[in-house]
Amino acid sequence: MRWQITLLAVAATSISCVHESHVATAPAVPVKASPTVWERQIHNARDAGDGDYRLRELREKVAADPNNIPVRLELAAAYRERGFTDVALEICRLAAARFPDSGEVQLGLVRALRDANRRAEALSSLEAFLQAHPQKTPEYYSWMGILRDETGQWSEAEQAHRKALDLAPSQDSLHNNLGYNLLMQKKNSEAAAEFREALRLNPQSQFARNNLGLAQAGQNQVGEAVASFQSAADAATAHNNLAAVLIEKGNYPAARKELELALEYNKAFPAALKNLELVSRLDGNPASMPGKQPENLWDRWKTGFKRLFVGPLDEPRKDGVKTASAPATGEER
Repeated sequence: MRWQITLLAVAATSISCVHESHVATAPAVPVKASPTVWERQIHNARDAGDGDYRLRELREKVAADPNNIPVRLELAAAYRERGFTDVALEICRLAAARFPDSGEVQLGLVRALRDANRRAEALSSLEAFLQAHPQKTPEYYSWMGILRDETGQWSEAEQAHRKALDLAPSQDSLHNNLGYNLLMQKKNSEAAAEFREALRLNPQSQFARNNLGLAQAGQNQVGEAVASFQSAADAATAHNNLAAVLIEKGNYPAARKELELALEYNKAFPAALKNLELVSRLDGNPASMPGKQPENLWDRWKTGFKRLFVGPLDEPRKDGVKTASAPATGEER
């Protein structure tokens, strides 16, 4: 959760006509236009490929066998891994134009478009492909559901996730994806059922455990939510995650208590400190964390003894409270 928030120059040359002269001059050299962003990207990618054995090898394979779809997609993936997402996308576009009936190529194009933050285009391309080429494997409909989720089309995304599950009911990731969609629609009970099924199929799924905690928190099952979060991470993270849900719901006092618990487990936990600072801005109360309990006589004697023989110690504040510093940008949830 974050709180935020071409000129064309023409050179004119004046010519004096006082007397006529015939002087041989070299022909004017045309000014070369500045390369476009795409041309620079291609040039940089080519240079990277020339010095990269794996890229050079893949390019040579594509040149030798233009109809080898897996090699084309592997080349696109290699460029994407090296940061040339535009080049990877263009390779996938060319492959889709050359092999319009290939589902493998279509999925590669969808991934490349998504990586380039062109989700609407990825979704329309996938929908058009499935209309012309119905598929019987779940990944196409799972991708459709994911893209619809990411573009806020929750109801339509639910249909796609359910279609994927119809094709592969024993795949835990598909249950988790449907559960996430239901969670975003505030259908917490149905979402929790999907996460539990995902965990039944794959007890090691950290995604499903965290998401189950979110669904339980949405149903005000605080103890169960903390247990789910803590089974996927440490206690400080568990209480911080529950606090994030409570902040989202506007329950700032309860969120503050969870953050204080998180900071008791880890006083330097950045996420909890940032969330505590956020709560302080939302409810107007100071951002603070629990300090040490007041020292008794024996504790004071030990402190004095250490100061005498070890050296000066950091002096705590008299009220035992440390103030959380505000984050530089945004709030980590």
